[in-house]
Amino acid sequence: MGNLKIMVVDDEARMRKLVKDFLNKKNFDVIEADNGEDAVDIFFQNNDISLIILDVMMPKMDGWQVCKEIRQYSQVPIIMLTAKSDERDELLGFNLGVDEYISKPFSPKILVARVEAILRRTNQEEDVIVSGGIRLDKTAHQVTIDDKAVDLSFKEFELLAYFISNEGVALSREKILNSVWNYDYFGDARTIDTHVKKLRSKMGSKGNYIKTIWGMGYKFTPEDD
Repeated sequence: MGNLKIMVVDDEARMRKLVKDFLNKKNFDVIEADNGEDAVDIFFQNNDISLIILDVMMPKMDGWQVCKEIRQYSQVPIIMLTAKSDERDELLGFNLGVDEYISKPFSPKILVARVEAILRRTNQEEDVIVSGGIRLDKTAHQVTIDDKAVDLSFKEFELLAYFISNEGVALSREKILNSVWNYDYFGDARTIDTHVKKLRSKMGSKGNYIKTIWGMGYKFTPEDD
């Protein structure tokens, strides 16, 4: 997994060096930024950044704003670093499309392990995914359930693929919307409910695999609770 480029954004030079040293040992290329404004500029000047490690508290532009700016145009994985351990901050991060959230102080080895796990998940997505009798072929854009073809719209297909790829993970409506609609939709996140209802009806009894998490969103699990 070497030669992938990671941007480390933190106003503390010591922290950037610590993270950079550990990433370099794993053969990652690292570029740095010491404030939010520079981070945004650097990101858009480089089209090959594979992941961003982003501190929350920074001068000029904080990590939340940097995340918002980048998420308007890119799905690049983002790991947020913060000195706070407030649950509200963590929820805010996930609603903004953050992939991981790590509180300081942290183990650099654990951070690198998280980086590698996210990049494996991002760069090794399978063309065909199978779960609970559902077979989804991304290349052919076909879905079969118990060997019977199911006719899905483009967004229904993308939604089901996202659910299966995140099996067992609780997903907020905002995160689903941001991931499946690629940040180009500015309507009500409740549009998710409409698409889920249609998708469930087309899946027959397997529609029960998409569980509602009241007040949050949905979770895909092949086992009936």
